[in-house]
Amino acid sequence: MGNNPEEEEFLLNHSQNSTKGGVKTIPFIIVNESCERVASFGLQPNMILYITKFYNMDAARASVLLNLWSALSNGLAIFGAFISDSYIGRFRAIAIGTISSLLGMIVLWLTAIFPQIRPLPCGQDQLDCNAATAAQLAVILSSFGLISIGAGFVRPCSVAFGADQLENKENPDNERVMDTYFNWFYASVGISISVAITVIVYIQVQFGWQVGFGVPALLMVLSVSVYLIGSPLYIKAKPKGSLFTGLFQVAVAAFRKRHINVQLNYSDDCYYKAPESKLLKPSIDFRCLNRACIIEDPHMELKPDGKASDPWSLCFVEQVEIMKCFLRVLPMWSTCIMLLVSFGQPLSIYQLLTMDRHITPQFEIPAGSFGVITVLSLTIWIAFYDRALVPLLSRYTGLPTGISPFSRMGIGLFLGIVATAFSAIIETIRRNKAINAGFEDDPNAVLNMSSMWFVPQLALYGVAEALNVVGQIEFIYSLFPKTMSSFAAALYTFGLALASLINSLLVSMVDSITSAGGKTSWLATNINRGHLDYYCWLMTFLCVINFLYFLAVCRFTDQHHHDGRSGLFPEVEEEHSENRRFHGA
Repeated sequence: MGNNPEEEEFLLNHSQNSTKGGVKTIPFIIVNESCERVASFGLQPNMILYITKFYNMDAARASVLLNLWSALSNGLAIFGAFISDSYIGRFRAIAIGTISSLLGMIVLWLTAIFPQIRPLPCGQDQLDCNAATAAQLAVILSSFGLISIGAGFVRPCSVAFGADQLENKENPDNERVMDTYFNWFYASVGISISVAITVIVYIQVQFGWQVGFGVPALLMVLSVSVYLIGSPLYIKAKPKGSLFTGLFQVAVAAFRKRHINVQLNYSDDCYYKAPESKLLKPSIDFRCLNRACIIEDPHMELKPDGKASDPWSLCFVEQVEIMKCFLRVLPMWSTCIMLLVSFGQPLSIYQLLTMDRHITPQFEIPAGSFGVITVLSLTIWIAFYDRALVPLLSRYTGLPTGISPFSRMGIGLFLGIVATAFSAIIETIRRNKAINAGFEDDPNAVLNMSSMWFVPQLALYGVAEALNVVGQIEFIYSLFPKTMSSFAAALYTFGLALASLINSLLVSMVDSITSAGGKTSWLATNINRGHLDYYCWLMTFLCVINFLYFLAVCRFTDQHHHDGRSGLFPEVEEEHSENRRFHGA
C-alpha cells in the first residue's frame, strides 16, 4: 500500500535528517553568525568619526545618517525573516545575507584605501570644506545598504536555522538539547559584540581605517567560507509560510467582509476553525476582526476537503486571535521605544574623546569601546537576577519570575530616566570644565576629567535594558502560545528600527531648531560650544513622559485582564491556571 503525500514527505525528511544536521553543523552556523556580528558591530562605534572626518559632514548630520543605517538594518530583519519563511528558506537567506555583508564591507574598505572616492579633506581652519559629491556618497551608502541587507537576512535566520539542525521531537532529551543550544548561541552573540566593541575598535584606533575596515572584510570572507563548507551537512527545511502573511490575511479578509454584522450571536459552526484547534470561536474584543473567520457561504468559501478556497477571504479563528494578540501587545511594546531612543546618545564618543581615558600611563581605552560596559552590565545583571534574585523574590511574591513583567519593565524605564539625567549632569560638568580651562574653541583638547564618570550611566543603561526587554518578552509570552515565541524577538527588532528612526528625527529637529538664525546648534561638532547637556535633559523629560504613559498602559492592561477579555490561547490559559494553582493564587 502506498503512502499518502504527507507521509511520503515525512519519511523522506526523516531519512535525510538521519544523515544530516545534528551537533556537527552547529560550529559552522555559530562561526558564521559570530563573524558577521564582530564585523558589523565593530564598524559602528567609530563610524561617526570616519564620516565626519573623511566625508566632511557635521556631527548632527552624520548621526542622522548612522541612525537611518541602524533603522534599515533592524527593519530589514523583519523583511528577511518574511522572505526566508515564505519563499527561499533559511539556508539560502543566510547565504545571500552573508555574501551581501561581505560585498558591503569590501566597498567600505575601498573607501578607506582610495582617496579618489572621498571628498578632499578640509583646510586647517575647518571652513574650506568640500562636500561629498553624489557619486562619492553613493559609494559609501551602497556599502551601508549591502551590510544592512546582510544583517537583515542573517540575524533573524541563524538561530532558527541552528534549531532546525538539532530539533528531534522523538528524542526525549530534545528540550534540554535545544535549551543548551540557545544558551550557547546567545552566549556567542554576547561574546562577539564584546570582541567587536573592543578588539575591532582598538585596531581602527591603533592601525588606521584601512586595517580597521580590512579586518572586518576578512572576517566576512571567513564567515562565507565556513558557512558554505558546511552546506552538505545541513538540514535545509522548506519554507512553510510566515506569521506576518497570516496577519495581513486577517486584515484583508475582515475588510472584504466589512458588511457582516458582528453584533449578532453566531454558533460555533459558523466559524472557520483549524483542525484539532481548541479555539472554537473568537474572543469578544476587536470584534471587527471576527468577520475574517465567519463562514457566509460554505459552498463558495470551502473546498471539498474543508480548506478555505481563498485564505485572503476566510481565515482560521486562530489566525484572528493571533492578530488580536498582536494588537493587545502594541501599547505595552510601544513603551520600550523611548528607552531604546535614550540609549542612542548621538555625540557620546566626542565627549569621551575630550576626557582622560588612560587606565595606565601606557594604555588608553578607545572611546568607541566604552559601549562594552553596557553589554557587560546587561549580561551580568541577567545572570545575577536569574540565579540570585529570582529564588529570593519568589518566596515573597509567589511568582516563578520573582516579580511581574510589568514591575520589571517599570523598573527598567525608571533606571533609564536616572541614566539620562546622570548623563546630562556629567555633560554639564564636562562642558564647564572645558570652558573654564579655555578650550571653548578647541574640541580636541583633553580635560583633566576621568572617563570613568561615564561608567555609571552606561552600566545603568545595561541594567535598564535587561529589565525592560526581558519583562517585555515575558509579557508577550504570556499572551502568545509557545509556537510563536519568535514573535517577541521580531517585535524587539522592529522596536530597535523604530527607535533609530525616532532618534534620527529628534537629532534633525533639534539641530535645525537650535541652529536657526546662525546660532550654535546644541549638537554642534564642537561640543564645547554646543549644548549636548540640554539635549540630554530633553531626553530625560521625554523618558519621564514615556514612564507616565507606561503607567497608564499598565492600568488599562490590568483592567482588560480583570474584565475577562484577555483572549488568551487555551494552552496559555492552561499554563496560567497551573501557575495559579501551584502558587496558591
